[in-house]
Parts: sequence; structure tokens; C-alpha cells
Amino acid sequence: MTQVKEHRTGLEDRYVRKNNKRLRLGYTTGTCAAAAAKAAAAMLFLRKDILEVELPTPEGTVLHLLIEEISRAEEQVSCAVRKDGGDDPDVTTGLLIFARVQRSNAPGVHISGGSGVGRVTRAGLSLPVGEAAINRVPREMITSAVEEVCGDLGQPCALDVEIFVPGGEEVARRTFNPRLGIEGGISILGTSGIVVPMSEEALLSSIRLEMESKRANGSDYLLITPGNYGAEFLRDGMRIRADESMKCSNFVGQTLDMAAELGFSGILFVAHIGKFIKVSGGIMNTHSHEADCRAELMAAQAVRAGADMETVRRILDTATTEEALDILTERGLAGAVVDEILRRIQFYMGQRCGGALRTETVLFSNRHGYLGETAGAAELIRLFAPED
Repeated sequence: MTQVKEHRTGLEDRYVRKNNKRLRLGYTTGTCAAAAAKAAAAMLFLRKDILEVELPTPEGTVLHLLIEEISRAEEQVSCAVRKDGGDDPDVTTGLLIFARVQRSNAPGVHISGGSGVGRVTRAGLSLPVGEAAINRVPREMITSAVEEVCGDLGQPCALDVEIFVPGGEEVARRTFNPRLGIEGGISILGTSGIVVPMSEEALLSSIRLEMESKRANGSDYLLITPGNYGAEFLRDGMRIRADESMKCSNFVGQTLDMAAELGFSGILFVAHIGKFIKVSGGIMNTHSHEADCRAELMAAQAVRAGADMETVRRILDTATTEEALDILTERGLAGAVVDEILRRIQFYMGQRCGGALRTETVLFSNRHGYLGETAGAAELIRLFAPED
């Protein structure tokens, strides 16, 4: 009985540790596109199937990727590499990233995007309006891979390369693309060629990209929610254009830094108290793994608002800010404590910005609804009010 040799990509021993878990690395859509283009170009010249391709990534790892769905004709070849995002929760994992390569009348490598690859419809991104959403580094990787084939085989490098992704349009609806003005499919992305699971850098890059797009399209103020609760409250609880909002996840401090750097005048945050109670203590990354002192900060602000020790002890025994609000409402202190929380949020955000940004906040809870807002929030709310 013949034993089938296990295919090794080159990432088998590459892991990161997050929360005491070992997470497997993967490779980007840009890597897939470059590998598929390299294989298709080689098959065009050699006129035979190639089932595996070697591809160096920008960060230095050399990958060995399997080639799928080969289709060869007289003057063109198409094939695909299957995206593998490792243990990252990446919606593009499993997609086949295709490259179709054919000879061109013009010298050079000419890259285009076909079905399932998004197209830029809004200014402010790194690509011009109307261009396929194949970012700079993947374009460089595709070009370098195809030029390497031409050089190795002594062929003139005059080729058209079309990248296409069956199912890309549907998957793109679950990405940032619709918010960025990229329509019709996914983006071909990657700067290192490698996907690091749960990468904060990748998420921050997405947040910055959305900010840059808004700035380039004339926005002077940002409407930001940390997550889904805020987006739902905007939609259901405020007279405001929820489609103008963006999410910052847990990265409050970095969001303030990027907004100041990009020249925005201010931000209106609409936030659940469970997240922003942490900001009232100067905590600018609100992830529970960074800091989880919600009960302590609720108790501290309650003390500042005049709560007695029995109330403070009860708050310290709570598991959620909703429970703490129940106690404060029962004691008639909820309004005073929320005012204190908002003052502290304003203070720490001002410290972080150093006066470069105007920051205003609206606080809410799932059980109690609207809780309060900073003194100047109403003015910024009007900026995002729907036109009558």
C-alpha cells in the first residue's frame, strides 16, 4: 500500500499564542493570487500542468502551495489557490483565488480584477476610483512572481493577468468593503503575505482605512461606536444617520490617535456603559484581557457621586454594569453617577488627544436605554441627524 505524502506549505511550525492557545498562521488573498498567477504563467509557457508552486512572501517565509482548478487553452491558462487564513476568523478562508494569464501585445505584467474582486467606487483609498481592489503589495507580488517565471524560462514578459474569485461578491458583504466603497467583491490584500490570527494590526489597519476614506470624502467629524450594541442603539434609539457610523472595537485610544493624525476635528462616540466605564478610568483599550475593572470603576464613580458604603459594596459584588445600574436606580443615584462617568470620560479622552480633537460621548445600556451625554454632544448629534 502506497502512503500518500502529506503536503507541507511551510507554515506547519508557525504559530502564535493568544490567551494560552496555540493558533495556526495562514496566508493572504494576495499570496494566493500571486501563487496562482505564477503557476498559470509557467503552464502557459510550458504547456503542461503544474500542481504545486513555490512562492516567497514579503516577510520571508517561502510557501509551497497547491494549484487547483487548472484550465489550459492555446493562449491562456487559469488556475486557483485556496485561501487558508489559519486559525484567524477570516471570512475569505476556503475561497479559491484564481488567476487567468494570457499573452499581451504590450510589454510588462498587466493586472486586472474580474468577477468576485471588488472595485473602488469612492475616493480616499490607495487605489483610484474604478480600479480593481487589488492592493499595492499583492500587485507587486503578482508582478514579481510572473516576471520570475519569464526570466527562468527565457520568455518575453508581456502578459495580462486577471484575478477573479467565484463567490467573492457574496463573501464581501461580510467584510469592511461595503463601508469603504468597494463594491462587487472582496479585496486582494496583504502586506506580509502571512495571516497572523486575531491580529490587532490588521484590525487597526481596517479602522484607519475607513477613516482615511471618510476624510478623503470630506468628513470632518466621525461618528463611532465600539461594537454591535452601539450600532443597534444608533439605529433604534437615536434620530441619527446610523449609516455614517463606524466601529472602533476596543481600540479607543488608537482611534483617537489616528483621528488626530488624519486631521479630523472631532468624534462623537455612542457607547455602551460596559465598555466606556473603563474609559472613565483612563483605560484606552477596553478588551477584558487588557483590563476588567467595571465594578471597581462603577463603585469609584458612585463614591464621587455621594453613594454610601452599603451601595458601594453592593456595586462591587456585581458582575455587569447593568446590575450596577439597577442598584443605582434603586438608590436614586443613577443620574448623578452617569454624570460623573461622563465627566471622567471627557477628562481622559482630552488627556489622550492633547486638545487636538473635540470628543463627545453618548452613553446607553441595553436594559436602561439612553443614560446621558457629555455637554457638547447635542451639537455633534445634529451633524449626523437625517435631512428632513
